[in-house]
Amino acid sequence: MPTRDIYHNTVKHALEKGGWDVTADPFLLRAGAISMYVDLGAERLLAANRNEEKIAVEIKCFLQASDISEFHAALGQFMNYRLALSKQEPDRVLYLAVPADTYDSFFIQPFIQDVLHQYEVKLIVFKPDQEVITQWIS
Repeated sequence: MPTRDIYHNTVKHALEKGGWDVTADPFLLRAGAISMYVDLGAERLLAANRNEEKIAVEIKCFLQASDISEFHAALGQFMNYRLALSKQEPDRVLYLAVPADTYDSFFIQPFIQDVLHQYEVKLIVFKPDQEVITQWIS
């Protein structure tokens, strides 16, 4: 079992506050003989059309000295998870969850925005101190 990010429970609570039902903690992905764990799996019933929206969320804290090094690792992990998820549960959407201060200082950089756009990375931006999601970026 993987170690949890320091913001794991923060994001879990923020999702629950937003009406999501956390259904997997962690969410197990299998790619052949390889097992991987995305931090959370969640679902929400959309009342208007009675469909379920399903997501998987990988949480990153960006507390190390180099944001770009952490970004490289997070991007690689995200891409691997997304590929495995597309085979296991193609209707579930993968998101990368990052703290608002990291988004505001690092993720808004033009190059990082280009990378996010190029690789179609979906983000959840959250405020750790308030346990709320401030942005969903697709």
